[in-house]
Parts: sequence; structure tokens; C-alpha cells
Amino acid sequence: MFKNKTFLAIIPARGGSKRLPRKNVLDLAGKPLIAWSIEAGLKSKYIDKTVVSSDDDDILTISKHYKADTIHRPMELASDSATTFDAIKHAIEKFSQYDYIILLQPTSPLRDNNHIDDAIELLMAKDAEAIVSVCEMDHSPLWSNTLSKDGNMDGFLRDEIKNQRSQDLEKYYRVNGAIYICNTATLLEEKTFFINDSIFAYKMDKRSSVDIDEEIDFKLANLLLTEEK
Repeated sequence: MFKNKTFLAIIPARGGSKRLPRKNVLDLAGKPLIAWSIEAGLKSKYIDKTVVSSDDDDILTISKHYKADTIHRPMELASDSATTFDAIKHAIEKFSQYDYIILLQPTSPLRDNNHIDDAIELLMAKDAEAIVSVCEMDHSPLWSNTLSKDGNMDGFLRDEIKNQRSQDLEKYYRVNGAIYICNTATLLEEKTFFINDSIFAYKMDKRSSVDIDEEIDFKLANLLLTEEK
């Protein structure tokens, strides 16, 4: 609880994963990947309950071992066509009494409780409805474009960009997938954390923004976490 507002953290974790099979239960620097997000939620000063939603018995067993509350997600909410919001809504129906929902994706193991608490404090300081974490992009999108089938690069870069140094270009940020916070009623109404009004960015450093999608991401996260020991 913070300033008389309550917070429910939801960690959605499907058993299936095409690019990195069984990634949520893989050993990452000595503990299952999902355990890093569970511990971050439980260590937060402000989160009142941390819940893992999964269709997978192994994930649910591991989550209970790490002291998270659990929800068994129906198969229809764990398919490739099901959305994250579907899983969030299902969890909210089980735990409906919280003012704010915090989505903690298990694929962001370097996001810790300090980041979460900072984001909640920003939410309250801004009197916002929602907060989404971002980080600075490695390369400006102004240096990118689509390519035709034959690889022709005519007009690939705008004329005003061609002779500029990358450090002189405006900074761009990307959603890093680590923290999403939203007022529960607003989230249910708009069906997205990217609501229309009163939404602010919480800036995170690149290191803490590693998002595990493929094996190379997993190896990078493992290296960074192992170096800390």
C-alpha cells in the first residue's frame, strides 16, 4: 500500500514458448527465470500481493515455492491467440479489490524491487492513471527504414539525416516490457495499459531493461546477473 492505494502485481507466465522453450523455468544465475520477478514483487515496499498466472503446473509449483500467490489459467487464456490483457482480466476477477494493477513480465529479470517502487512513486507524484517503463534506444530509428525486395536503398535515409552524427540526433525511447502500472478500473475499461490520458514513462537504464525473448537474451541476462555475485 502507498498513500492509501493498494497494488496487485500480476506475473503472467505461459508454459509454452516457441523461441526459447520452457524459458520461464530455465535456470538463470541459480534460480528459475520466473523467480526473479516474483522476488522483485515480494520485496517491493508498496505491492500488497504478487500473483503468478499460469497454465503450467511446473511454473505454478515453482511460484508457490518462491511464496507467490498463484492462479491456474484456463487453456483458452494461454493459447497463442490469447492476449496478455485476457490473462490480466482473469486474475483481476480473482483479486478484484486492488486500486492498481502492476504487470511484471517474467522476461525482465534485471528489473528489481527498487525499479518497481520508483515507478509507483512516480505514478503518485504525477497523479497519473498509468506508468509504463521505457529505456533509451541503442540506435536511432531515424537511421532505419524498410527495404524493397531487391534491396534498393534509394530514399532509405531522409536528406536531413544523412550527414548528422548519431549523438546529435534526438533521443528515442522504447517500451522495455519491465513494468506496467494502471488504475484497475481504467485498465478494465480501456483493455490496455496504454490508456488515452494521464500516462507517463518511467525511464530505466539499458542494463536493467534486458528482455528475454531468445537464447542470446538469456545468455546476456545470465552473464550480467552472474557478474553481480
